[in-house]
Amino acid sequence: MTDSVVPSLAVRAAEMDEVPRILELVAHSRSIMRANGNDVQWEGYPGADLIGSDIGRGIGHVIELEGRPVGYFALLLDPEPTYAVIEDGQWLDDSTPYGTIHRLACAEGVHGIAHCAFAWSEARCASVRVDTHLKNHIMLHIFAREGYCRCGRMYMGDGTPREVYQKMLYPMVNRELKSYVEQEILPRYNHFDLAHRLDHVLRVMAQSMELAGHYPELNRDMVYTIAAYHDTGVCEGRERHHLVSGRIVREDARLREWFSPEEIETMAQATEDHRASSDREPRSLYGRIVAEADRDIEPMTIVRRTIEYGLSHYPELDREGQWERTLQHLREKYAEGGYLKLFIPYSRNWVQLERLRELIADTQRLRETFDTLYREIKN
Repeated sequence: MTDSVVPSLAVRAAEMDEVPRILELVAHSRSIMRANGNDVQWEGYPGADLIGSDIGRGIGHVIELEGRPVGYFALLLDPEPTYAVIEDGQWLDDSTPYGTIHRLACAEGVHGIAHCAFAWSEARCASVRVDTHLKNHIMLHIFAREGYCRCGRMYMGDGTPREVYQKMLYPMVNRELKSYVEQEILPRYNHFDLAHRLDHVLRVMAQSMELAGHYPELNRDMVYTIAAYHDTGVCEGRERHHLVSGRIVREDARLREWFSPEEIETMAQATEDHRASSDREPRSLYGRIVAEADRDIEPMTIVRRTIEYGLSHYPELDREGQWERTLQHLREKYAEGGYLKLFIPYSRNWVQLERLRELIADTQRLRETFDTLYREIKN
């Protein structure tokens, strides 16, 4: 008996005579949205004119199964104008060219269409950005499954909000190393407290790699690895997590496949040196970069992470108790005279810190921000 061959999905450029079929896929996807409580997206969108424009511009693609189109998406390689300004966060990286996936539609009963579209796009981009409405629970689940990090919120031309996400692909990093980190290291963050989850390490990795771009002499594989491992020690508690992270780097035998003993020791020291409350400066440029990236001083992100940490570690506190803890922490760490240190002059943290200090100084505005984020997190 021979094994049966499972038909595979394939991506190719869409053709003009396929517009009617693509509109059928759009209609089916719209019906899924409505059935799942999303009544705000794709009302009369996308229409034949837009699909035809996609195809004419060469950005429209169909996913076919045994020669029949079962999926559609557009991949834009030019900057997306609506992404120029976002709020409640910031992009993982502002300097790397990115692609944008729009108008993902699928046929009934065919699995793997979204993954196929994302994988095909990611193979052609150094970074990918996407957006959707908060009511689009299916797409939000897909973003999380595919490793995308929430970066903030933007608004369409008609004023409706969209949550924006980004994924960095790091084509300059050793492929086998990257695969190991993605499969074995990053999933550990899914089990940490809310302030040290996957989205945090993805931000630190992106910022570390962006900062490293100013120092061509640095080993990019080392920068990538240090950032990926920097908080792995949280598995044994927060107080000594930086030291435990260093130990994890030293004891990971797989790293010896890609790095010398001296490089591993440098990486271990860099993870040990990243902690903001440390009384000494990092021992190497690698350590200064991950320490700077770990700061991630976007005001809304900082307040959100502070609340999340309080809810995870001090669940006995009520709303007012969480507010007092948040206020005390922000003042001790980020206000004028706080213990936070910055190391890299190219970092966007310098400007963000001034914005955060202005927010901390305005107690009424800070309380309003706290109340808004507290409700979002609790819900």
